[in-house]
Amino acid sequence: MKPDLKYLFIPVIAIAMSCGTDRKVREPAVLEADDFAHYAAYFNRMEDENIRQAIPNDSAWTWMKANIPLFECPQDNFEEMYYYRWWSVRKHIKQTPQGYGITEFLVERSYADKYNLISCALGHHIREFRWLHHPEYIEQDVQVWYRGNDGGRMKKLRSFSSWTAAALYDRYLVNGDKDFIIGMLPDLVDEYRAWEGDRQREDGLFWQNDVKDGMEESLSGGRHERNVRPTINSYMYGNARAIAQIARIKGDSLLAQQFDDKAETLRQLIQKKLWNASDRFFETYTQADSSANVREAIGFIPWYFNLPEQGRGYEEAWQQVKEEEGFLAPFGLTTAERRSPRFRTHGSGTCEWDGAVWPFATAQTLTAMANVLNGYEQGYIHKEDYFKHINLYVESQYYRGRPYIGEYLDETTGYWLMGDRERSRYYNHSTFNDLLINGLVGLRPRADDTIEVNPLIPEGTWDWFCLDNIPYHGDIITVLWDKTGEKYHRGKGLRIYRNGKEVGHTTRLEKVIARP
Repeated sequence: MKPDLKYLFIPVIAIAMSCGTDRKVREPAVLEADDFAHYAAYFNRMEDENIRQAIPNDSAWTWMKANIPLFECPQDNFEEMYYYRWWSVRKHIKQTPQGYGITEFLVERSYADKYNLISCALGHHIREFRWLHHPEYIEQDVQVWYRGNDGGRMKKLRSFSSWTAAALYDRYLVNGDKDFIIGMLPDLVDEYRAWEGDRQREDGLFWQNDVKDGMEESLSGGRHERNVRPTINSYMYGNARAIAQIARIKGDSLLAQQFDDKAETLRQLIQKKLWNASDRFFETYTQADSSANVREAIGFIPWYFNLPEQGRGYEEAWQQVKEEEGFLAPFGLTTAERRSPRFRTHGSGTCEWDGAVWPFATAQTLTAMANVLNGYEQGYIHKEDYFKHINLYVESQYYRGRPYIGEYLDETTGYWLMGDRERSRYYNHSTFNDLLINGLVGLRPRADDTIEVNPLIPEGTWDWFCLDNIPYHGDIITVLWDKTGEKYHRGKGLRIYRNGKEVGHTTRLEKVIARP
């Protein structure tokens, strides 16, 4: 399907010049940006900057100040990690002949596409970048992927399973840009049908090698086994749902119904064949048409897309994040259950998805966990569990006493297993700030103009915090919690501001709905 030429590339210089000139300029309501400049200065000093891309270290704070929401809280490592992850992701913005691209590794990789781009974490990139004030970075990256090969898809876009359509719709829920999302619809439909053409089985489920999920040497599969994995099937469900929603925005009810039907068919197949009733978990279904009979973190991915139906007992799977024999380890969520005799026994030595902690998977699981806590009636996990795991995630992102994000780490020692290799440094393969904004602080994007905030911070944990300068539906949103009223002097409780005007308030850390 040929893309609409209206949405092909605009010269980078033109976009940079126009960026911000036609949008209302609004300031943070509570926080002062320069109060946080010291973070960028410290991060700049702690490294040698041997690789410079579009925005070098000496421009890091200028870029951060112009782009990111501001955050402060009483727990220093959370605040430091928030700014570190924005500072590090900025390193991956690369100027290409066709617009900005977002890299995964800073060093060149032999299996990358043009411009050293790798599609594996594209969904993570979209989720993280959706909170920036300037949209051109992720929009151009997406267009490079879909139209950077003589107007068509890059050759390696489909080297890895993806949830791009779902991520782009989630981005639309933040910025409300109908033109961009409708402009991408033909590309997303074309990609979906390509997956149906070479990865869909006769029964309607999708197969994938674990390496093409970016999860090589897993307990349930292998580099050449054509297994029905919770990953690709959940992604395709999420993509179908998203395409249906985008079609509705465009006014194409026939296309919307077609993809709604695809999604619902997949939902029923996943629940029927991938749910292991004995293990109470979504598990890989092997090419031999039997369950792999092992719990892996990929079994939580269905909730990333709110796939499992309520009232059928699926939420019991989340008990496993609370058990040390399950996925709870001293330094985070493991990628396989620790009780398995195959745990950490057959990794390849360079990419071990048989139990070690991978931020890629942690980010997916925490996103899914937030969805459960926001949208499902269940009694297995609570705010305390979410905070415990995001706290472990923060604590794990240090190496030799400094903030660090790399490939994967030992679940019991916290040691980064590739930490001394240049390829691992600043590995852009996960989200963090999206988890903090969307999960912990709890801004839940919606298609309407209602602002919904549901913090997943347990009562008594933090006496105050503020997330400010959040771009949302063309406005600037502020979320502020002040238990005593003495920190921000705006009264006690949780307050929501739109463009500096209070639009919602409650005295407790609980859900707030601010209607337009």
